[in-house]
Amino acid sequence: MASLGQIIFTSMIILIILFSTIIILILAIAFAGPLSEAQSSNRSPIANLGEDELLSCYLHTTSEKNTFSQVSVSWEKTSLSGVVYDYYSGVADFTDQNSQFKGRTQFFPETLVQGNASLLLRSVRQSDEGEYTCYVSSAEGDGQVSINLRTAAFTAPTFTVSNGTLTAEANRWFPKPNVTWLDYFGKVLQGSTSFMQNTAGISSIVSTLKPFNISDTYTLRIQNDLVTAVSEATVMGSDVKKNTIFTFNSASSLPRSYLSIMTYVLCICYLT
Repeated sequence: MASLGQIIFTSMIILIILFSTIIILILAIAFAGPLSEAQSSNRSPIANLGEDELLSCYLHTTSEKNTFSQVSVSWEKTSLSGVVYDYYSGVADFTDQNSQFKGRTQFFPETLVQGNASLLLRSVRQSDEGEYTCYVSSAEGDGQVSINLRTAAFTAPTFTVSNGTLTAEANRWFPKPNVTWLDYFGKVLQGSTSFMQNTAGISSIVSTLKPFNISDTYTLRIQNDLVTAVSEATVMGSDVKKNTIFTFNSASSLPRSYLSIMTYVLCICYLT
């Protein structure tokens, strides 16, 4: 018959083995990572009001298999009842679709096998702005990704020359931008700009530069917090050769709670 000391010793060995096994399993789960996860090529898109915008969402897998089966997708918008779009068992389900999106969404079922669950939102409105979440599930794995959609209005300016004045016009900008003329060397020039807003708050812009030199190149910068349009205009007699490049302000996709923690840590480091 085993002594009390042997029983205690055996029990301790069993407990050590049990706890070691649990720890190994926890570490394996923590560091292995998911087999698949949802991602987006642009988590902070800026949509041009009145135009279509693609909300990017796709499954990425860490396995060698590059295709997916039995894929279901649900798009939702924060603080909005119902769903933006539902797709289950090979069929779109519009039962719970919010009225704001009826007839304004397009899905691409033929691309689901590659894990593409992107959604096209047609004729973007200001009310579409906000946080969207794409939920994707498949036989190979699932995931979700959040996308912060922002809205603006922006158009490239047109240039004309008349009576010794170089005029630029852009008929759709929101929010109201700042307008700056520069010469070839980047020196700020004195231009004159007027704005006219419609009932939706969208501004049309007329900006003039006088005097100017024939064959010289001027830069017109139209900029708000979301979009910047930089146009190079070269005056060639009564014609203007132009080229416009748009750049967009990228917002951080980090959760607010994470940003708050980072700010707190930075403050602690600074104070210490």
